[in-house]
Amino acid sequence: MIIYFLRHASAGERVSNPKKDERRALDPVGIQQCGYVGRALNALDVQVSIIISSPLKRATQTASLVGNELGYEGKLVLDDALRPGASFADFHKMVDKYARHEAIMVVGHNPNLSEFVGRAISENGCEANLELKKAGVAKIETQRNSAELQWCLPPKIVRTLHASSAESSRPKTSRK
Repeated sequence: MIIYFLRHASAGERVSNPKKDERRALDPVGIQQCGYVGRALNALDVQVSIIISSPLKRATQTASLVGNELGYEGKLVLDDALRPGASFADFHKMVDKYARHEAIMVVGHNPNLSEFVGRAISENGCEANLELKKAGVAKIETQRNSAELQWCLPPKIVRTLHASSAESSRPKTSRK
């Protein structure tokens, strides 16, 4: 199974009221980041059979926008195992529930998501140190009781890739 870990994109400043913070939407930078990430994943020929997101608004928006760029036509699945504060055991149960899928994308928050990636790829169950920045994405491939990190793209790299591919796709004008 392939798991793509996507941290939600930029959503401005945290709100002190937890209920209001759950409804915090992506800011304009975050919306732009989702376009970059989605187009980069599309260029890498990423295909997922299911997208599972934290139920918080900034995560569902990220999942929807990136999913649209990927041409994902399925229903977005919301799971509390991707909420802030969820445990690795909750995450592991959720992954087991979707194990029949060849490739899934999970969209959530830090520090959880970085911890989940780190614990999934470490051999002894401790946490490998890997930090997903906002709109960062990592690909791991799992086999029975092990997982291997295939790649991790921070948002700065994704933006650079997008800029260079946009530059190279512009028509060349000749000077006379």
